[in-house]
Amino acid sequence: MRLVVAFGLVAALATMTTGALAFREARNGVLKQSQDTVIAQLRAQVGRLAPDLAYPPSRQSLRQFAVDVARAEPAATWRVLVRYEGISETSVPGDPFGALTPAVREAVDSSPATVFQRVRDGGRTSLLVGMSVVFAGPVGGIPVLSGVQVFLTVPQTGEQASVDALVTAVERAMVPALGAAVLLALFAARGVLRPVRALRSATRSIAEGHLDTRLDVNGSDELADLSHTFNETAAALEQSVAELRAMEARARRFVADVSHELRTPLAAMSAVTDVLDEEAGHLDPDTATAVRLISEETVKLARLVEDLMEVSRFDAGAAVLHLDEIDLAESIRRTLASRGWSDEVETALPGPDELRGRVDPRRLDVVVANLVGNALRHGARPVRIGLSTDVPADVPAHVRADVPTVTSVIVEVTDSGPGIPADVLPYVFERFYKSDSARTRTEGSGLGLSITEENVRMHGGTIRAANRPEGGAVFTVELPLRRDESEGGGSS
Repeated sequence: MRLVVAFGLVAALATMTTGALAFREARNGVLKQSQDTVIAQLRAQVGRLAPDLAYPPSRQSLRQFAVDVARAEPAATWRVLVRYEGISETSVPGDPFGALTPAVREAVDSSPATVFQRVRDGGRTSLLVGMSVVFAGPVGGIPVLSGVQVFLTVPQTGEQASVDALVTAVERAMVPALGAAVLLALFAARGVLRPVRALRSATRSIAEGHLDTRLDVNGSDELADLSHTFNETAAALEQSVAELRAMEARARRFVADVSHELRTPLAAMSAVTDVLDEEAGHLDPDTATAVRLISEETVKLARLVEDLMEVSRFDAGAAVLHLDEIDLAESIRRTLASRGWSDEVETALPGPDELRGRVDPRRLDVVVANLVGNALRHGARPVRIGLSTDVPADVPAHVRADVPTVTSVIVEVTDSGPGIPADVLPYVFERFYKSDSARTRTEGSGLGLSITEENVRMHGGTIRAANRPEGGAVFTVELPLRRDESEGGGSS
């Protein structure tokens, strides 16, 4: 819009300037032609009548001279004033001749040249001309001032009418000229804006992931160069993204293949370590310690392989939700009991069947186990887990499940440890991220919170990590509360 307005203003300004200059030149031409004609006629008439003027002139002869000079104009529009040594006579008796200005009078007194000036007389523009009558001198014909001065005023009514007609003509000509200029300006602006709009559309298309977008290159100007550069950049970006995607796909396949290949030997190792654990009590102390260490490390390796396979499924988009309507509080209790945490974790859970929802039981178990395990390992007791909804507090428990305002459930896990450092909070859900750089080995794989976040996202929920004002970390999971097959389910 700014470019279109700028082009339009330039076109309008150019047209109006051209019209104004043309009008000024035409007006000056009309006035100059009229002025030259009047001066020539005045000189001719004065030159013809001056030899017959008695010298020194009387008042009567001056009056007659003024009348005779005025008769040079057939339309009788001339008014003449003749002066000689303080005697003034006009062609019209009693004419005050108010058009005479001091500047013209002084110029005639000081120079024999003819002078003129446009003045306002009687509410209209008039031409004022002044000149001195000159005689040929007795010595060599050198001009001699006679002392007689002639002043003429003539209204420029005709010239004003011509100027008015000229203004009307210019106005009539400027309107179509201005329209044509604006149209040309808009056409020129369109020629500039079309490739700019195409570039904007192509850029948006690239941003939306259509990396094969290209621009048509026409001409050899700067916009064509810009389009050519855009095409080169888009081609390079498409190639780079394709290479990165191929590398990412190969990396995912590698992780999945390695994890899959490790499962069989790990299963055999786990079976052997189980047998060795049972016999550890009959071995010497050093051998028993080594056996238990191998058993622990085998368990960690098995957990890491399972986590890697789960991450690979997320990356490949092969992870599937198997939704079932369950008692959410009972599911959390089973998760704690199966891991021996029932006595270590405080709970704030609804009663049986007070809060039901459609979730994937296995993935909900992973979410709760990872968050509680993380709190037990890295936080401090007491660790607390709570389950709540956005149902108003005054709603009776036996009708909570049918309240239409229930839209989500909230699982909150808190601990009483030192909390999460502020510079670590943005990265707690990243894979293999460990807040303590000095802690090189832990019981976890470094993937637990990342897997937790993926499982929450599959349910359409959100997870947040923060620190409590009274101390300790808090993880908050919000899951949409699905109630039937039409509201939930599917795969991710």
